[in-house]
Amino acid sequence: MSTPPRQPRKRAGCPLCGKPPSGAHGPFCSQGCRDRDLLNWLGEGYRVAGPPASESEAGGLDSEG
Repeated sequence: MSTPPRQPRKRAGCPLCGKPPSGAHGPFCSQGCRDRDLLNWLGEGYRVAGPPASESEAGGLDSEG
């Protein structure tokens, strides 16, 4: 059994707009797309899945008060 030769991996485009990535801003195509991605993370536009929050965490209640 021989394995087929590996195909070179295709580089994906910019995650936001799909244009070819720029070496200076990779994996994004420009500083603008790079900044928009950061703003999405900072503005909670993106979310990472995790366990459900408890009631005190969800309501922002302090355990002392």
